[in-house]
Amino acid sequence: MASTTPEFAQPLAGPATPDMDRAGPTRERIVALDFVRGAALFGILLMNITGFGLPSAYSNPLNAGGAEGANLWSWIVIQVFFEGTQRGLFSMLFGAGVILFTSRLEAKGRSDAADIFMRRNMWLIGFGMLNGFILLWSGDILYFYGLTALLVYVFRTMAVKGLLAIGIAGLLIGAAWSAKENADLMRNYEAYQASQVEGAQLSPEQEGWAKGWEGALENFTLTPEERQEHVAERLGGYWSALKQVGEDTIHAESWYFYRYFFDIFSMMLIGMALFRMGVFTLERSTRFYVALTVIGYGVGLSVNVVETRWILDHGFSLLSFSQADVTYDLGRLALTAGHLGLLLLVVRWGILPLFQHALASVGRMAFTNYLTHSFVCAIFFVGLGYYDQLERHQLYYVVFAIWAAQLVASPIWLRHYRMGPLEWVWRYLTYRQAPQFRRTPVPVAA
Repeated sequence: MASTTPEFAQPLAGPATPDMDRAGPTRERIVALDFVRGAALFGILLMNITGFGLPSAYSNPLNAGGAEGANLWSWIVIQVFFEGTQRGLFSMLFGAGVILFTSRLEAKGRSDAADIFMRRNMWLIGFGMLNGFILLWSGDILYFYGLTALLVYVFRTMAVKGLLAIGIAGLLIGAAWSAKENADLMRNYEAYQASQVEGAQLSPEQEGWAKGWEGALENFTLTPEERQEHVAERLGGYWSALKQVGEDTIHAESWYFYRYFFDIFSMMLIGMALFRMGVFTLERSTRFYVALTVIGYGVGLSVNVVETRWILDHGFSLLSFSQADVTYDLGRLALTAGHLGLLLLVVRWGILPLFQHALASVGRMAFTNYLTHSFVCAIFFVGLGYYDQLERHQLYYVVFAIWAAQLVASPIWLRHYRMGPLEWVWRYLTYRQAPQFRRTPVPVAA
């Protein structure tokens, strides 16, 4: 009996690589996973674009890009509806992928399943370093995912309750860390304020705290002179930009990995739990997805609106951002759940099928498309000199242009090839054998 599954929705099966079998998931399950992955990938660019195009403006709009009118509203919309959620979705999907990838290998009885998994993620770490240094993107996520996956591997057979418990506990640890940082910052601020009083006598410890506040404020705020120097260095040629971005990448791939480990680790475990529950594969009831959407948006938007209002009321101060970080994971987790529920309902109800087809194709080529973002933005902002030349809201025109190009290009590519070009390279490096790349035309019966 001939398959009724459209070509774009079929698993990467057959001779591609040893982890794939022909008896893959159903059409709607594949579309659901790839559709959500494509949406998360586009969301990642929505968040990253300020890092690509503006100096030190991801959180603090006062540093660059404008903080009034359309620019302010751009910051508000991103802060309320998307901050942290796209990374959350991507991390959940990666966690689900750990189970899917390893279970297929283990089901075949392969004795080298662990070796393949480790090699796959070691190469991912390498691609992350390439993205961070060669493609000039210090906000790379591949390095973090590859490294975290090596630790997540041991949890792949854990029951749903255990995965959820550890995942939520990790988020609580992250929230506690943020609360501790906020308390330290407030102490430093109070010591600094005391030092400004005429004739004040501070202990050596208090003087250290005051200097800690000055250092934190200096890192948070960009003076006009610092901004001009930063932009000149970024646009001073490739090697000048590489030196600047390289320093940021080194910091990100060392300290940031430890500081935000639970951000990624916890979401991966929660994603593994959701996969085991059948959430990603549309095995739950429609009522479940509606509840996930309504409750997720209800809690997440409420928390995010309060945080955003607090930051606005305090003039984008360093303290206001630090205080908002305490409830950050609560709003982020809930809103990520809301986004996930809505996206899966779109698939279940068959809304905009052509758009689903295109976005699912983007998701199937997520690795290629993600690194393409860095490549295109490096050329546009550094090579062509548009770094710090656009206002915040204008950056999203670049985002929409890239989205449109990938929505058109990805389905066309997958009509002729089984996977994206970098997916092919990654599989080749992982399995040490070349997977089938071009699609074999299906003969038409006479």
